[in-house]
Amino acid sequence: MPMPLPMLQAAPIFTKNDYRDVLRREMDAGKIPLSLGRDCPVKCEFCYELDHSYRETLDPPKTTDADWKFILDYISKKPTDPKQFWCLGGNEFMEWTDLFLHPKAMEWVEDFLKYTDKSIQFFTVGFVHVPKIHQLVAQYPGRINFELSVITLSDYRQRLMPHAPSVKHLMKVLDGPAVSSANFYGFDANTMSKDAVEISKINQKCVLWMGTLTPVRGLKEETAGLMRQGRKHLAEEALRIYDAALPNLQTIHTEAYITAFLSRKRIVSLFDSLELEKKDTLVTGWSVSKILSMYRKNKARVLYVPNTMLSGDSDCTVLLTFDDIARRLTTEKVIHVPKCIMQSGRGPYSDITGVTLEQFTEKTGVKVKVLHKVDTRFANEQLYRNGSLQNYIENYVRNPMTQAYEALQRPA
Repeated sequence: MPMPLPMLQAAPIFTKNDYRDVLRREMDAGKIPLSLGRDCPVKCEFCYELDHSYRETLDPPKTTDADWKFILDYISKKPTDPKQFWCLGGNEFMEWTDLFLHPKAMEWVEDFLKYTDKSIQFFTVGFVHVPKIHQLVAQYPGRINFELSVITLSDYRQRLMPHAPSVKHLMKVLDGPAVSSANFYGFDANTMSKDAVEISKINQKCVLWMGTLTPVRGLKEETAGLMRQGRKHLAEEALRIYDAALPNLQTIHTEAYITAFLSRKRIVSLFDSLELEKKDTLVTGWSVSKILSMYRKNKARVLYVPNTMLSGDSDCTVLLTFDDIARRLTTEKVIHVPKCIMQSGRGPYSDITGVTLEQFTEKTGVKVKVLHKVDTRFANEQLYRNGSLQNYIENYVRNPMTQAYEALQRPA
């Protein structure tokens, strides 16, 4: 029996004097790093940022006018990519908050559009000024991607978002040109489907971005249970929306196992191109393991690694950590690891916690062969390519193979 490993942790990178360095790191990753200077006061029960202790972050002060001048000057000097949308808020080395609670947020969004030639995207549960937000979108066509986090209009809203804007205000935000997409989720029968109809009545041009929320570490158990309940109702809710034939473009955010099934042909063809042998050990999350066990059993040794660090239901290879892998090892001397695991915003060949490939190999003594073909670009292509509600209904819900796929038992 191998000795238990100490948890693999990234070396600290910040000191008390590193605030501007944090801002630069976030901007170099395409973020506009404003801060409320405190935890997000909205306290949404489902927020993935409730527990980010698996990675080092800095608690930045509230953004000042001097900070904003530094941010705007720094970004202005960056070359402009017409396809890039700068994301409002740093969330890699800073805590994410609903930044429209900052008293200068709307003013600074207007500054960004006025003094740069770059585009911007932002997420909020609705803390935007109406009609100002509609005026800005009309004034700067094509330069604002506004993703409104509706989450739910149902009775679950008060339980999940007790401090969020009212439904009445949300409808005012939707009633105009501002919102590019509205995201909301299924929690029970007639939650997601009812919301889709209500939103479409007001705005037929915004994308309906629907689906399920995946439990991760830090969430209350009752909240995680509600997310899992939504998973059980997802197919029937999606069918109701499909049958409603709403005019909006309709996309769906599903959990990793569904994306993997819809991408199974590309996953298998990519796996074949790797030319692994039976003796080779391939590291994957459970979703990809299921596909390979159905279509390429015994072609290589698949080492299923649970997403232990996130302590949830993700089953996603991209979100695995080197610590997850280390704890799964037994007698392996050489393993094949997808590059997407080490392409986080923490740095080259680093996982989502900041642990590097070099640290992993030094600690475990295991040799790693990086599978460069299995990168985040490939993963993202599969996610977006299979992201329509129509595709989910016609190629997953109505596919007779999905029952056998979902019945596959997770390894011990």
